[in-house]
Amino acid sequence: MTQLPRTGVARLLSSIGRHELAVLLAIVGVAAGIWAFGMIADEVMDGDAQQFDRKLLLAMRRPDNLALRGPLALQEAARDITGLGGVTVLGLLTFAVSGNMLLNGRRRMAVFVVGCIAGGLVLSTTLKIAFNRPRPELVPHEMRVSTSSFPSGHSMMSALTYLTLGALLARSQERKRVKAFSILTAAALTFMVGISRVYLGVHWPTDVVAGWTAGASWALLCWLATRRLQKRGMLETDAEQPASAG
Repeated sequence: MTQLPRTGVARLLSSIGRHELAVLLAIVGVAAGIWAFGMIADEVMDGDAQQFDRKLLLAMRRPDNLALRGPLALQEAARDITGLGGVTVLGLLTFAVSGNMLLNGRRRMAVFVVGCIAGGLVLSTTLKIAFNRPRPELVPHEMRVSTSSFPSGHSMMSALTYLTLGALLARSQERKRVKAFSILTAAALTFMVGISRVYLGVHWPTDVVAGWTAGASWALLCWLATRRLQKRGMLETDAEQPASAG
């Protein structure tokens, strides 16, 4: 059987190791995320996204009285799900994960994880203050809110927290299906939190998309920083078994 000649792209990819390719894709992802956030922000500030936002927001409401579509059980579930993106829940989750790392002797990694999540919270708050977009007044709010609208803090914080922790969990597993399950679960939680914010009327859809984009970009940056610091020996690796653990 004659072997077809490889193209220049194929030869380039074959010369790049699996880990190097992952880093390259992550860098591209960060750049694409920053570009996408800038595009969304520009559309929002110019008012070009208003028609899109209104259409999706009203699609989740009854046309006669603007009440939420769906049974009461769905509405209650949406309130429960939206809480998964709140600072309290994400803070407790971060505390539990970092505490587990501390007990297993991975002190520097625990501090790094807390720093990543805390840094994302500072960034989210800064962006909200900078853009200062009003909350939707088109429909009644089904949750109490006090900050500005863009980007969605729940969407951004759930993306960066769940994706960061999901990536760390995936790296500690050897089976590919377990790795995929960890990442997909993190992505699913992030998606549901974002949708719940629009459903409950406290965010415009573009707020949520921008939050997802910013949060995922931050999570990728944290992942890249983790790999870099581990290669330099500044963070514990998953394979290390510290003598002080236990």
